Amino acid sequence: MDHSPLIADHGLVGDLQTAALVSTDGTVDWFCCPRFDSPSVFGALLDPDGGHCRIRPVRQPYTTRQLYFPDTAILITRFLTESGSGEVIDFMPPASRSRATSGRRLIRMLRCVRGRVAFSVDVVPRFDYGRRPHTTCVTEDGALFDSGKCGLTLHAVREPGDARLAHIHVLEGGVYGSVTLETGQVRGVVLESDAEGPPRAFRVAEIEQAFGDTVRFWRSWLARSAYRGRWRETVHRSAITLKLLTYAPTGAMVAAPTMGLPEQLGGERNWDYRYTWIRDASLSVSSLLTLGFTAEAVDFARWLGERYQQSAHGDDPINVMYRVDGSSDLTEESLAHWAGYRGSSPVRIGNAASGQLQLDVYGELFDTVYQADRRGIEVGHQGWQALSELLGWLTENWDRPEEGIWETREGKADFTYGRLMSWVAFDRGIRLATAHGRPGAVEVWRAHRDRIYDQIWEHGWNPLRQAFVQRYGSDALDASLLRMADVGFIAPQDPRWLATLESIEADLVTDSLVHRYDSGVSPDGLAGSEGTFSLCTFGYVSALARAGYVDKARLVFEKMLTFANHVGLYAEEIGPTGEQLGNFPQAFTHLALIDAALTLDRAESVLCGS
Repeated sequence: MDHSPLIADHGLVGDLQTAALVSTDGTVDWFCCPRFDSPSVFGALLDPDGGHCRIRPVRQPYTTRQLYFPDTAILITRFLTESGSGEVIDFMPPASRSRATSGRRLIRMLRCVRGRVAFSVDVVPRFDYGRRPHTTCVTEDGALFDSGKCGLTLHAVREPGDARLAHIHVLEGGVYGSVTLETGQVRGVVLESDAEGPPRAFRVAEIEQAFGDTVRFWRSWLARSAYRGRWRETVHRSAITLKLLTYAPTGAMVAAPTMGLPEQLGGERNWDYRYTWIRDASLSVSSLLTLGFTAEAVDFARWLGERYQQSAHGDDPINVMYRVDGSSDLTEESLAHWAGYRGSSPVRIGNAASGQLQLDVYGELFDTVYQADRRGIEVGHQGWQALSELLGWLTENWDRPEEGIWETREGKADFTYGRLMSWVAFDRGIRLATAHGRPGAVEVWRAHRDRIYDQIWEHGWNPLRQAFVQRYGSDALDASLLRMADVGFIAPQDPRWLATLESIEADLVTDSLVHRYDSGVSPDGLAGSEGTFSLCTFGYVSALARAGYVDKARLVFEKMLTFANHVGLYAEEIGPTGEQLGNFPQAFTHLALIDAALTLDRAESVLCGS
């Protein structure tokens, strides 16, 4: 059986400092260590020789099934054969919130459920995106892979007298073994980075204790959710996914745990998303707030405050994105030695968009602060001073051309969405100041807010298209503007807003799925095209529901749920044949799913009179 899984053929496990993708055939083919944005150790998802850890039955044929242990981030891959059934239970014990550590543990627990199953176990690391060689040393209790700069230790899960169960050998720096289990037996391996000692034998009771502790962690966290709506399981899976994308030591949240996964098969739109975008993280925090999770907002606010304090307050007071530790070295380069996912190259690390001007980030940031304030998380004196200074900078800069939310590489323009979110920033700043009697240039902020409002109505509305358009002077549409009613700029049933929805449906919607824009009409500086953008599809659901088209919104939402993978995860986009494309899983998609579900819940409750 060849290992060539689709993007959607994966589940995600993580420990709040990094994460791993496990395919339905039992292969860990993506794992960066010790952080989300560290070089990969297993990268077979992007190149056949990128490294992997594979566990599967020795004998074929077999059938696989994959699921999450309920209400957790623990992944179970089941193998069904004629002679028996077995499971690989993958999890990473959650890391400390207080400090960053280099020691990560990925536990792969093997269990025979029925009959007798012989498992093969292959551990083939390739450090630093496959660029750094390593040595392999096998011991009685496991193996040590050492690249000099970083290493990985393989610990065997065994009981006294187990030596006869396992057989291993070394080939080209990888360790290959097998273990035969009978009904009820549990064994496995523990992969650990920066281990304090040599490989050691883990007893079964030890990993079962770690399993129980991990179950309790996730269920305790999820119990804080206040959501009791119609799509509880789906919403909670998205919430867990957003939590998995959180770097606990700082509170930063990555856009996705992967890099280089294509927005078009064979195309060049292959970006590195393992960083913290102010926009994506703000929206993620806001969505978690709506479910009742508040700690993430506090942690992210602290991290963001540190970024502002450390900035030079020059041209741009905050960057578009950062690494999870707050550093801003994101130089973009390509890995020429990697083939890319299904031949999609170049495979990029770093992200050149970090140097762009994207004015909308200030609106997302201020709106999240405002939403947190409404839930009792008030900004302190120092935080308010920083927010006031940001608004002061925005008064001088909101009218500048920019690269926009979609990070176009065609050049700067007057994007309507950037102006819209600048309006949001001033509006939320005014509300915060007046609600708490905080000092600030409120009249100045109000004047700029009103100027933006008038400008959008004058230049963002295209009377020929009967729609708000992507950029001033253009007739191109843009699905980012589906948020206009959501943020309160326009009434959800205003005639011009309803006309905009109709235009977006005519130009950007295909069988309920939404393109973010038409690159043929509005060039973005890149070759090729892309799939429909899942954030925008869920945003379309919210816009329809607010406009009163509740039945239509419900149908679009239910259709979109069919594009989730087998464990409820979404990538960034949906391709022409329904395949998931882009980095995976994507925070944008899951936060928008949460927002759409809550908006639909409210709309349907109004219709039902409850």
